[in-house]
Amino acid sequence: MTDKVRSCWWNCYAPDDKSAADDEELVGIDAMEDAIAPLDEQTTAIRRLITRFELCYRAADEEAERIARAISTGMVPADSNERARERKAELENSYRILSQWCENQNVEDVDLNVGGISAETVAGFIGEPSPLKIWQVQRVVEKIGEALDPSRRYYRMALDVGDYGETGTGSVGDHYKDNADFLEKTRKTAIHDTLEGRKSKVSLAMAVDLLEPCHWDFVGALVAIFKAIGGSLQPAPAFACCAPNVKLSPLFDRVKIISNTLGAFWKNENRAEEIDGDLLAALGEPTPTKRWLAASLDKTIRLQLSLPFDVDPG
Repeated sequence: MTDKVRSCWWNCYAPDDKSAADDEELVGIDAMEDAIAPLDEQTTAIRRLITRFELCYRAADEEAERIARAISTGMVPADSNERARERKAELENSYRILSQWCENQNVEDVDLNVGGISAETVAGFIGEPSPLKIWQVQRVVEKIGEALDPSRRYYRMALDVGDYGETGTGSVGDHYKDNADFLEKTRKTAIHDTLEGRKSKVSLAMAVDLLEPCHWDFVGALVAIFKAIGGSLQPAPAFACCAPNVKLSPLFDRVKIISNTLGAFWKNENRAEEIDGDLLAALGEPTPTKRWLAASLDKTIRLQLSLPFDVDPG
């Protein structure tokens, strides 16, 4: 057994997470990889897709099935980096609405909506302007701006981790040293919600740090942030950002079926869980490479469904 997480599992475990060494199934899947090494180019590319997979993604079901089909053919399908039209509109509209609000706190002439929510309603969530609110909304503008154009830099306020979840440097928030009071108030503003049915909370600063345009409930998270800036700290339904509350995703059931199907394939078992017969047939005859890739995606999905994702309130 190893005490270091392989880089292909970094979307499930942080590189410095020693608990992975106790996961016998994961260690067994790593042994399957060793048995077929060296990997060819296409196999490596398919495993890379699995490492990039996130269950909280707004098209997680489509991506899981796309990877499963790649496993069946041994070839990575063509992919488009174009953002879906609806999501692009949500980002561009929210950026324009919030930018104008920051400029003059008036959006009466802005005929735009975010997921069906009008500019005036967005401004109503934020409430009466104040220097603190304007500063907080500017951080949201920067977060969305980075999503639209990666050359625009967003500086985290509370999330002190590396790119793969490893321990951070302790310097998060340093960029805002000239607005230390605003930063501290934003960190201390706690959004109270539920996580897996129990009471939880996340700081407003952390919520903005975790706001991701590819998330299945991007608009819901954005509204919760607007309301928190406006002083309403009890979101309903539960606040979903990044991985927390991923089981609320409308894609949960479909992705679970895909996982069940992959499990039946690589373990060669007749299982009681619901599976997709067409997908199972498409996977074809099990080979060592197919079994390892199917096991990797199945395990990734199950880990993302089961690992604790508590968010430090900052």
